[in-house]
Amino acid sequence: MNLVFLKQIVNLVLLSILMTVCNSCSYDRGNKPRVFHYNQPNPVTSIDPAFAKTQNNIWIVDHLYNQLVDLNDSMQVVPELATNWNILDSGRVYEFKIRDDVYFHKDKCFGGDSTRKLTSADVVFSFSRLLDPKLSAPGSWIFADKVDSKHPFESIGDTLFRIYLKAPFSPLLTMLTMQYCSVLPKEAIAYYGDLFREHEVGTGPFILKKWIDRQGIFLIKNNHYYKSGIPELEGIRVSFIEDRNTAYLEFLKHGIDFFSGVQSSFGYQILTKEGQLREEFIDKIKFYRSDYLNTEYFGINLNALDKNHALNNKLIRQALNYAVDRNSMLKTFRLGIGTEANSGFIPKGLPGFDPKLVKGYYYDPQKAKALLAEAKYDLMPLNQKEMIIYTNKDYADLVTYVVRQWQEIGVLAKIELLETATLREKMRNGSLSFFRASWVADYPDEESFMTVFYSKNPAPPNYTRFKNESFDRLYDRAIVEIDMDKRKKIFQDMDRIIIEEAPVIFLFYDQVAWFSQQNIQNLEGNALNLLKLETVNEKN
Repeated sequence: MNLVFLKQIVNLVLLSILMTVCNSCSYDRGNKPRVFHYNQPNPVTSIDPAFAKTQNNIWIVDHLYNQLVDLNDSMQVVPELATNWNILDSGRVYEFKIRDDVYFHKDKCFGGDSTRKLTSADVVFSFSRLLDPKLSAPGSWIFADKVDSKHPFESIGDTLFRIYLKAPFSPLLTMLTMQYCSVLPKEAIAYYGDLFREHEVGTGPFILKKWIDRQGIFLIKNNHYYKSGIPELEGIRVSFIEDRNTAYLEFLKHGIDFFSGVQSSFGYQILTKEGQLREEFIDKIKFYRSDYLNTEYFGINLNALDKNHALNNKLIRQALNYAVDRNSMLKTFRLGIGTEANSGFIPKGLPGFDPKLVKGYYYDPQKAKALLAEAKYDLMPLNQKEMIIYTNKDYADLVTYVVRQWQEIGVLAKIELLETATLREKMRNGSLSFFRASWVADYPDEESFMTVFYSKNPAPPNYTRFKNESFDRLYDRAIVEIDMDKRKKIFQDMDRIIIEEAPVIFLFYDQVAWFSQQNIQNLEGNALNLLKLETVNEKN
C-alpha cells in the first residue's frame, strides 16, 4: 500500500478517536459535554514549558501547568503555587512559601498510574533546567546573568524556596509569571527524555488526553486540581485550521466556540470601522476587546545610515511622526482595533502609560512641514533624503498608507517587501536602516519595553541600536528600584527621551479582539493575550 495513503488513513483514524474522546466526556445538566473548542492557525510544536515561546505553545502550556505566581485581570501579581513571598536583602533574595496541597498529574513516570505532591525541590529543578546549556531553552534569558552563578536557587524543606540574585532586579516577580517558569517534576524528564515535548506532567487545571500531530489536541479536566471547583469545563479541544477564513466560517456554523484576531477578508462583516460589533451580530456572538501590551512602530537603525542621511536628523524623525494620521489608519486597516500611539513607547495597559504626563506625537502635517523646512530637507541630495521602509506582506497596505502621507508633505519614501524570516534576520544583523516592527511584552512591566532602547542590549531587543547616556542611567535606576511609584516616574522620564529623540515612528498600541459563541461564560480578555480557561463555562 502507498505509504502516503496509509498515513492519511492513520490520521483519519486518529482524528476519529479524538472526536470519540471529545464526545465521551462527562455531561453537564444538559445533553452536551462542556468542552471548549478553539482553533490555532499555527500548530503546537511543543508542550514543554521551557519552549513556550510562541502563542500556540504558550496557550496550551498555560492550560497544563502552574507557576509560582500568576497575574490577575488587572495584570497584578497574585499567588499561585506560592502562597506568599518576601523580598529580602534589599532586593537580592526572593523567598516563596510553597503550597503543600498541590499534586502533579498522574503519570507513569512516577510508577504505574501514580502521582506525588509538589515540593520546593521541584521549583529548584525546573528553574535550574532552564539554565542548562544542553537544553538551549528559549526561556533561559529569564535567569541568565541575573541569578548568583554559584548558588542561584535553594530549597529549604518542602515548602520554602529562594532565588538569589547578583543584584536587585525589580521586574523579577512579573517575569516569574511567564510559562517558561512552570513547575515540573524531575521524574518526567528522566522518564521521557527528548520526548518530553510530546508529554506533560504538570499541576494545571487540564490534562493532556490526545495530541494527534497537526490534526488537533484534546485536554480533559484535572479532577484533583488544587483550586476547589475549578475547572468547570470538562475539556478543551484545539484544532489547527491554518486558513483563518475557514476557521471563521466554522465559527459561524457553531463548529468552534472561540477565535481571536480579525482578518480584512471577513472583518467588515462583523465589525464597524470604529471597532464595534455590528448590530446584526450583537445577539449572536460575543465580542471581547481589551488592551494588549504590544507597541507597533517603524524602527530606525541609525548605525546603518550614512552620517549625512536625512534620518540622522532628529527634526526629520520628529516630522515623520507628526505626519501620521493614526486615527484614520486604525479605522482603515485595523477596524478600529487599537489605540493611537500618541504617548511614548510604553503601551496602554501599564501603569507608566499616561498620555497627559507623557505627551507624544499627534497628527499635524503643518508642523511636520515646518520641521522639514527647519532641517532643510528639500536641499539635501536625493541619495540622502530618500527613505526605504522594509516590511512583510501582512503590513504592506498599512505601510503604503503611511508612506503616502509622508509623500504628501514632500518626503521621498518607498517600501520594499521581505519574507518575515528574512526581515527579522536583517533587523537582527543590523543591515536594515528602516523597518516596520512590533514589540510584545513578555511580562507586564514597563522594563519589558524600555529594554528595547538600552544601549548595552544587542538586537533583539535593541533593533534601533539606540544609545543615550541619560536613558541608560535611568534604566539602571529603574531595574533596582522596588518602590512602584518611583519606578513609574523613572520609566516616564525614559519614555520622554524616546519621544524627543524619535528613534521610532510610533504607530499604535494594539488591542486583543476575541469572539465567542453566546453560551460561553466567564471568558475575559487580558493585556498579554492569554487564553485563561480555568473559570470559563458553557451554558447549554
